[in-house]
Amino acid sequence: MADLTLIHTAKVHVASFASLAPNANLSQIVRSDWLSRAQDGIDDSLRSEIISTIASLEGPALCSCTTIGEVAETAGATRIDWPMMQQAAQIGGPVLMAYCLDSTRTPSSALLRRAFSEIGEPPDFTLLDLTDLWHLFETGDMTAFAEAITAAVLAALATHPKTSAVILAQASMKEAGPSLASQLDIPVLTSPETALQALLPAGHDSLSPKGA
Repeated sequence: MADLTLIHTAKVHVASFASLAPNANLSQIVRSDWLSRAQDGIDDSLRSEIISTIASLEGPALCSCTTIGEVAETAGATRIDWPMMQQAAQIGGPVLMAYCLDSTRTPSSALLRRAFSEIGEPPDFTLLDLTDLWHLFETGDMTAFAEAITAAVLAALATHPKTSAVILAQASMKEAGPSLASQLDIPVLTSPETALQALLPAGHDSLSPKGA
């Protein structure tokens, strides 16, 4: 049985997660059609398909797509951004949460509110809409995508100087993390490595020492 099954909606994540946990036994499923079908909302047919697929798996499962994350969670999978949201709530607000896909906005916001609520704190965050950058991801220009996210977040922070942490809401945004972290003195939270650390077996020496 795999240490962890990953549910993706973009093929690019397969190599990324494999490099983050080179010694783990990962099973990776890619369903890009689920994301395209979910753009205008998740209908009953898609919901049933996601749930039945995840329910059929053995062992722990992690959903890397924020858009379908809520549905995946109902089937027993962990949402990739949940450990990150918990970490952000522990740091405390005000948090700046950037997202690049409109269908991510509502589920990510709800999850961050939940994380604050679970520790008895009022939600304190600002959303940064970077949906105009998503086309760079879709064309596979990951360098330009990361650079554009970095520039946009830095510009936003100039008008929110009291921000305590930055959240890059989608796994696809993680490449901007190191660049931002090198230029800021506040935490920059990305979801993939945080989620793997939370879900891989305790003491499992599988994560890359270089991190995300």
